[in-house]
Amino acid sequence: KKLKEWADDAHVNLILTTGGTGFSPRDVTPEATNQVVDRVCDGLVAFCTMECARKQPLASLSRGSAGVRGKTLIVNLPGNPQGAQEIIPVLLPLALHAVADLAM
Repeated sequence: KKLKEWADDAHVNLILTTGGTGFSPRDVTPEATNQVVDRVCDGLVAFCTMECARKQPLASLSRGSAGVRGKTLIVNLPGNPQGAQEIIPVLLPLALHAVADLAM
């Protein structure tokens, strides 16, 4: 519900979520994200995961998703603070480029 509000009403350009990308039954963030996006961006998360897995192989266990709703890019980050910290330098340049493209 919040993702829709932020994308549709607040016109936010980039939404980063944290947590809910693991394997436990309560980890449903990617599924929730995929229900609200218009287009899924599998390559973005796959690239970030691959790059982060070079340092930390457990990064491969993250099930994060990314997608576009209107002119908003939504990306799921790991809930683990270290994992989120490692993915940001990889993700940020790509996300900024995507946000600029969406603004056109």
